[in-house]
Amino acid sequence: MSAEPRINDRIRVPEVRLVGPSGEQVGIVPLAKALELAQEYDLDLVEVAANARPPVCKLMDYGKFKYESAMKAREARKNQAHTVIKEMKLRPKIDPHDYDTKKGHVVRFLKQGDKVKITIMFRGREQSRPELGYRLLQRLAEDVQDLGFVESNPKQDGRNMIMVLGPHKKKTEAMAEARQAQEARKAEAKANPGRSQNAADADSAVDTEAPAEASAEA
Repeated sequence: MSAEPRINDRIRVPEVRLVGPSGEQVGIVPLAKALELAQEYDLDLVEVAANARPPVCKLMDYGKFKYESAMKAREARKNQAHTVIKEMKLRPKIDPHDYDTKKGHVVRFLKQGDKVKITIMFRGREQSRPELGYRLLQRLAEDVQDLGFVESNPKQDGRNMIMVLGPHKKKTEAMAEARQAQEARKAEAKANPGRSQNAADADSAVDTEAPAEASAEA
């Protein structure tokens, strides 16, 4: 069956509960009267609640209504947030500089509203020291606790130890903030036309990575 509502002469009932073009309640009127009013306003009579008794019909520009509904659906799909799990790989004896670099990536992922899978890779004799990986994961969780939380506690998985961090901020919120920041940078660039082209190009780039797993290995 078609999902399209019945309109105008497709409506086959003796009377309808009519709603005016501005949402005002007209009341129960004969179908012929409702069709007459639709012609008078140069609008369509659209059945909006077919199961009501009598059915509820509204006076509207149905073509415009369909177009606006399609645009809203398209915008909703455009802004739909996809769950993304990034991955960051570390060694249990990672040096301070590499740790800070990896932590910076985790911070960026969490700010974007993405989950992060942290993998500690043990090699050789390191496998006999799982506490090293556990302490490293605890340290990282504490360092980013303002942006994320431990969604999955550390657990051994073969030669690896894995922990999952979840963002405090929802993906949709992160996307909205990114768009706002982009608009602010564009406005600043217009207000300061003397800025270099490279800076302007950098400002116009927003990280919109596709839902895919990103990995980095120490």
